[in-house]
Amino acid sequence: MSEDYNPDKLTKAAEDEWLEIWTAGPGDKRSKLLDIGTSAPDLELLDHTGTLRRLSSFWSDSPALLMFWRHFGCGCGVDRAARLNEEYKDYRSAGINPVIIGQAEPERAAAYMEEHNIECTILCDPDFTTYNAFGLSNFGIEQLLYDAPEETWCHSKEIGLDFQKARRAINRPLVDNPWLSPGEFLVDKSGKIRVSYTYQYCENFPDPRIFLTSAKMQ
Repeated sequence: MSEDYNPDKLTKAAEDEWLEIWTAGPGDKRSKLLDIGTSAPDLELLDHTGTLRRLSSFWSDSPALLMFWRHFGCGCGVDRAARLNEEYKDYRSAGINPVIIGQAEPERAAAYMEEHNIECTILCDPDFTTYNAFGLSNFGIEQLLYDAPEETWCHSKEIGLDFQKARRAINRPLVDNPWLSPGEFLVDKSGKIRVSYTYQYCENFPDPRIFLTSAKMQ
C-alpha cells in the first residue's frame, strides 16, 4: 500500500470519475463476451495488497472463476458479495478458485474486501483494460435504470449529484464507472473459457450451479 494513502482523497477522485462518466452516458457499445472455448486473456493486475499478479496464476492448478464486479458503490455489488460468501465453500469444494476483478485501486479494494468479509483475492483494473479484453462494456440505460423514475433516464449532472448526496448519507459513495457491466467466467486449467456469463441487468446474478457443474465435468 502507498505510504501516503488517503482514503478520502481516493474516494473523492473516484466520485468525480463516476459523475463525469454518468453524465456522459453509456454510449452505444455493449458487452460481447468472449465465447466458450476461447483462450482467456492472460493479463497482469495489482491485487488488493499492491502485488502484481498474472491471471493465469489463478487457473494454473484448478479452474478459476473470474468475477468482474460492478463499481464498489453499487448495491448490486454488495448483494453479490453476500451471495459469494454463501457460495464460497461450494466453489472451493468443487476445486474452483474464485477471484474478483474490480475497478478500484488496491487501497480501496482492500477496504471493500474487509467491509464485506470477502475471502478471495481482489484484482484491480481501474483502466478497465481487463474488462474490455473479456468483452465487457456498458449497460444501456434500459438495463441500468429500468426500475428508476423516468426523469433519471436523461442521466444529467444534477441528477447524478442528487444520487451521490443520497449515497454519501448511507456511507456508500458512488464511485468509478456507473455504466460498466459485470460478467463472470469459468476458466479451466488449460486457460480455456468454459462458462461465459453476461449480466442482462444489474441484479442478474448467475446461479452458482452453472459454474459448479461445469467444474465437475472437466
